[in-house]
Amino acid sequence: MKSTYLMLAVAALMPLSACKPKGTAGGAAVDSSTEMYKPVPAPADGDWTKIVQPTPAGGYMMGNPTAKLHLIEYGALSCPHCKHFDESGVGPLIDNYVKTGKVSYEFRNYLLSAFDLGPSLIARCNGAASFFPLTRALYKDQQVWIGKIQQAPQAELDKLQSLPQGQVPAAAAKLAGLPEWAAMRGVPEAKSAQCLANAKEVDRLVQMTQDATQQYPDFPGTPTFILNGKMVDTTGVTEAQVWPTLEKKLKEGL
Repeated sequence: MKSTYLMLAVAALMPLSACKPKGTAGGAAVDSSTEMYKPVPAPADGDWTKIVQPTPAGGYMMGNPTAKLHLIEYGALSCPHCKHFDESGVGPLIDNYVKTGKVSYEFRNYLLSAFDLGPSLIARCNGAASFFPLTRALYKDQQVWIGKIQQAPQAELDKLQSLPQGQVPAAAAKLAGLPEWAAMRGVPEAKSAQCLANAKEVDRLVQMTQDATQQYPDFPGTPTFILNGKMVDTTGVTEAQVWPTLEKKLKEGL
């Protein structure tokens, strides 16, 4: 993907408060059902939250891969609306629906700007076992690491535009203080440095972002939810009503 880093470098200084895609393209949804996921043995204690695995689309899925309902969230780690959903909806979603095996929950990283690269790469750095805990911790501390970016000297932000391609993710993450943050949560700085320099993983994140707008022509921004292949309509829904709206759809589907 020749344009990967160029696109991200140009996007690096986009406002972090916006949770909208920069454009959409036509295409048809392909995540039709849970049939694309292979069954796995049920946990001995019946707690499906212990089952987390990567998905063919590039996300991570928690829960029963053959659950009746498969929920996909496209979320950006810099998006405040996604942070609100994590705080208000992810807990009851996991406790009441995923844990029991009724619903599987897949999270797909969406890049609003280059500043989503660092946290996304770090969340994925230790693989499936720590993906959801790190993702949720990044949302919890979102204001802290975004605040460091906002307080960075303009000269440091400008440097991102002229850095060699492979150095953009690490430089953006450094501005946010993420290597030190990750080290305190089980990702040594040497390992996070490797993950931040992983060009294949960067391309995977970019592809996943592009796939979202190609597969779903009306992709509204983040967070966006896909339930058994169909986008959940949250048009006109307030931030506080996102989880109640989504839960209503889950109950109807079950």
